[in-house]
Amino acid sequence: MFERLRDALRAALDAATPTGDLRELVRQMHEAVVDAKVAVQEMRQALARTDVEVAAERQRLADAERRGRLAAEIQDGETVEVAQRFTAKHRERVGVLERKRAAQQDELALAERDLTEMQAQLHKAELDRPQGGGERSTEQAWRDLQAAGGERPGVDLRDELLKSEMDRAAREAAAERQLEEMKKKLRKD
Repeated sequence: MFERLRDALRAALDAATPTGDLRELVRQMHEAVVDAKVAVQEMRQALARTDVEVAAERQRLADAERRGRLAAEIQDGETVEVAQRFTAKHRERVGVLERKRAAQQDELALAERDLTEMQAQLHKAELDRPQGGGERSTEQAWRDLQAAGGERPGVDLRDELLKSEMDRAAREAAAERQLEEMKKKLRKD
């Protein structure tokens, strides 16, 4: 995903186009940066979910090992065998989740570097873009507002995340409705 966005930014910066087209390209670059910010945030959330999964699976592994030790102490061979199977299963699952977590961390680091590069390219494009007098003062006012900690409309990451979550919730609700409809149809047959 980030390769496409980065390529779009590079193409925009490399383009030798008239001023009107540069404004459009900067706008597109801005949208790409906002999309990248949302994607990075979603990656962070996925990593956090994986951390929770790893912790839960480690607890299951510890429980299975403890049960195996307790069964061995009372010389319950059947329970020891079952506990060993569960221990092996949970140990394998912990390994898979830890590799997944490492891959997610690597992917997040790459995405964050790409985002930083995209933001730098966007900033350069905004500075290089010729502006009229009124547009220049408006842009400077927005920069001053952002420097003071204010938010520029259309750039708020929280808004973008909320929109993304609402879209996802709507898709999940639609899928749930379709599933219920299919279940009803299957029950009638």
